[in-house]
Amino acid sequence: MKILPVIMCGGSGTRVWPESRESLPKQFIPLIGSRSTFQLALEHVADDLFDTPIVISNCDYRFLVSEQMQEIGRTAHIVLEPMRRDSCAAVAVGTELAAQIAPDTIVAILAADHIVRDRAGFIESCRQAAAAAEKGYIVTLGIKPSEPTTGYGYIKTGKTVVDGGTVLKAEAFVEKPDVATATRYVAENYLWNAGNFFFRADVMREELRQHAPTVLDAAAAAVLGARKDLEFLLLDQEQFARAPKTSIDYAVMELTDKAAVVPADIGWSDVGTWSAVYELSQHDANGNSIRGHGVIMESSNVHIRSDEHLTTVVGVDNVIVVTTQDAVLVLDRAHGDKVKELVDQLKAQNRREALEHKRSYRPWGNYQSIDHGERYQVKRITVKPGAKLSLQKHFHRAEHWIVVRGTAEVTRNQEVLLVHENESIYLPMGTTHRLSNPGKIALELIEVQTGSYLGEDDIVRFEDAYNRV
Repeated sequence: MKILPVIMCGGSGTRVWPESRESLPKQFIPLIGSRSTFQLALEHVADDLFDTPIVISNCDYRFLVSEQMQEIGRTAHIVLEPMRRDSCAAVAVGTELAAQIAPDTIVAILAADHIVRDRAGFIESCRQAAAAAEKGYIVTLGIKPSEPTTGYGYIKTGKTVVDGGTVLKAEAFVEKPDVATATRYVAENYLWNAGNFFFRADVMREELRQHAPTVLDAAAAAVLGARKDLEFLLLDQEQFARAPKTSIDYAVMELTDKAAVVPADIGWSDVGTWSAVYELSQHDANGNSIRGHGVIMESSNVHIRSDEHLTTVVGVDNVIVVTTQDAVLVLDRAHGDKVKELVDQLKAQNRREALEHKRSYRPWGNYQSIDHGERYQVKRITVKPGAKLSLQKHFHRAEHWIVVRGTAEVTRNQEVLLVHENESIYLPMGTTHRLSNPGKIALELIEVQTGSYLGEDDIVRFEDAYNRV
């Protein structure tokens, strides 16, 4: 028996702002260790129990998904949602794709932004869940609560559903409760809902047809009308847009009579708050934890994250400090669940920092604004080996490029020039141009823009290796 993993990879992760933002969300960030939670999810299913994964993400993250897979040498089928429609639509798409293989394909819906510290225990739990799914159950992994938290959904369990096994009937799925209710749930041996689901494609299809037919119809039509775009499968936009925004928990799991649960002690966390990140980090004798450049004095239970700037803390307790290039978060650990409200407030104020990092990632590399003012902007640009930008022009700005590392191949109207380290080139306003890196090391350059309008939308693309024309 093989399991088809479907990894959902489209969320924005606002609860761990300012590191996680819509332009580079939580699942692509190494919150714990050196690899992102998405990369860890791929590694967890690199076992003979699993088939080649399907990754469901959205168009904005397609090149991040591809690049992070290449970094760890993993392969997957990448499916792109044209817009966000919550988890039910993603599950329906995964179900349709699995049914194309075979109606009785065993599917595992897995989140890209969770952490599992016991991989062997995870695989064994998946094996048990798949065995129950083969018999027609829709199975989730249930985690024994360590505390009465209000941030998770809970599962009330019943009798075993498979003779001699550990799979239990899921009597009820309960959404995030208040503190008093959560305390009662823990006392009554409820389990946390880890949000992973195992099922036969034909079983989930029938449950969707019964409880969420509009979602199923939209997903099926979007898969039927999907088209290849480079190495990606792009769902039909018009059909997918018909799917209502709803979660699989609300749409199916709270209504179905086929729900079951495998109690799983696998070191699971959804890494949903900075408090959770702190708990998973290594601490010194005073309970302090530092990632990056930090100094802590006369303090306890403090967590510092600062990859570039020196961040110092003196004489405080139970505080988390996150420093990025353009934002600083100082957070009482007890208020970790308030970060989402903070981000909503920043969005209401139209703060760019709520959504975008100072460094913007593109399929060819990245750029970062260093300085800007009226009629000028300075950027640092990095182009990956062998990559090239689109052939383009701008109507309102001229550009000066100074190469600081590597060699640039520059198309300027009809010319093709090589620009080496410590050399520069000028591109007048309206010039058709392209930047390429023909070398084997990263190309780094400084770009100085001058003109009356410097917005990213002042661009006309003529050719593009990434189908952005």
